[in-house]
Amino acid sequence: MTRAACRYAQRTVSNLIFMDDRTTKGDAQGISLRDRRYCIRYPFAADAVLLDLESGAKAEGVTSDISMGGAFICTSKPFPSNTRMRITLTRKEQKVEALAVVRIVKPRIGMGVEFMDLESTYHEILRRWVEQLNKAR
Repeated sequence: MTRAACRYAQRTVSNLIFMDDRTTKGDAQGISLRDRRYCIRYPFAADAVLLDLESGAKAEGVTSDISMGGAFICTSKPFPSNTRMRITLTRKEQKVEALAVVRIVKPRIGMGVEFMDLESTYHEILRRWVEQLNKAR
C-alpha cells in the first residue's frame, strides 16, 4: 500500500508515522531488510487461510497484528519470501479476502504479508476493523 493510500485509509489517525525507504542491515550475516510499513499496526486476532497462487500449497494461521497495509500471520508453515497468495481473514463472522505478498519470514513463527489487492467490500470491512482498533487504543 502506498503512503498516499494509507493516508487516505486512515484520515482520522493523527499520529501516523511513516518509515523511510532506507535499507537497514540485519543480523551478522548482513541480510538487508527494507522496511515497508507505512500504516500503524494494531494487535488483532483473526483466523487466516492462505493459498500459494503458484504452487497451490495451503496453510492456516492466526493474525497477531493488522494494518491497512498488511498483517503478521502466526503459522508453523510460513511461505517463502515474495510468495504471492490469496489470504482469507475471518473474525466474528466477518471475512476479508485479499491478494497478498510475503514480505518477511520468521521460520516456525510466521510471516509478514503486504496486502496487494482488496475488493471494495473487503477493503471497507478491513477499514472498519482498523478504525475500531484505533478507537480502542
